[in-house]
Amino acid sequence: MREEGWLSMKRIINCLASIQELAEAKKIALRHGLWFRTLNRIERGIIDLTVRYVDSVKSAKLAKVLTAIIDKLHFAMESTLAKLVRTIGLPLARKISDIAVSWGNHLASNWAGDLAFARFLVLNSVQNRNGLER
Repeated sequence: MREEGWLSMKRIINCLASIQELAEAKKIALRHGLWFRTLNRIERGIIDLTVRYVDSVKSAKLAKVLTAIIDKLHFAMESTLAKLVRTIGLPLARKISDIAVSWGNHLASNWAGDLAFARFLVLNSVQNRNGLER
């Protein structure tokens, strides 16, 4: 395996710091009603078997699979506002930032990654749409 591939696998394994954290993720998913709604039977089985029979994740393949499952749960737990900020607000902030930079405001380059600005843009957009419907 190439050195860079090994380093990326090592990072994935380090993301799963402990089996207890995996069990905690399962508990939170169950509490939020996402365990059965989000994960299929195989994904639930992989987590259940890992929590029950594995002391620490040493396999890069298992770590990769577990990381994908946890990412799936994390995405499902993300709030609607957070999804809108990520999908609409940040791209819009990036466009506005690029326009302002092209006009000469070089400090506007910071706006592209500003979550508060992106959240403002989303909320402003929602407010404007609701105001137009009345």
